[in-house]
Amino acid sequence: MEIVEYSSNRAKEIADLFYESVHSIDSSIYSEDQKQAWAPVPIDYIKWEVRLENKKPFLLLIKNELAGFIELESDGHIDCAYVSPKFQREGVATNLLNYVKSVAKNLGLDQLYVEASIVAKPFFSKNGFLVENKNQVSINNMVLVNYSMRMEM
Repeated sequence: MEIVEYSSNRAKEIADLFYESVHSIDSSIYSEDQKQAWAPVPIDYIKWEVRLENKKPFLLLIKNELAGFIELESDGHIDCAYVSPKFQREGVATNLLNYVKSVAKNLGLDQLYVEASIVAKPFFSKNGFLVENKNQVSINNMVLVNYSMRMEM
């Protein structure tokens, strides 16, 4: 496993991983319509290129294959954290989060916060984040549940 900084030549791969990750969630948790609202088809690669150039996520590679990515904003907000379905349960998210914690400490941040999906909530809880609010978020005319979570450093 290797964590690297964002490179624009990985933009399409990141967008594809995001889409695959969302659409691999069991439909009993988020419906097909909710997943389509969250990660619509066709994938807007131009929008993703612009977003990623701004966010500059950290990427975890396994044998040069993208296994996951995480975004850390300057105020401690983790905006995206996704793992490829191919690499689930292999420590990808844990390694990415530990890396972000290290970066946050080096930046002098005193907290991290995230809006975690239903499936991500147990992971963040296990890693020291506490739930502050349960949210109902409207995305593309669909309502999805997520959780505002925070961790003091």
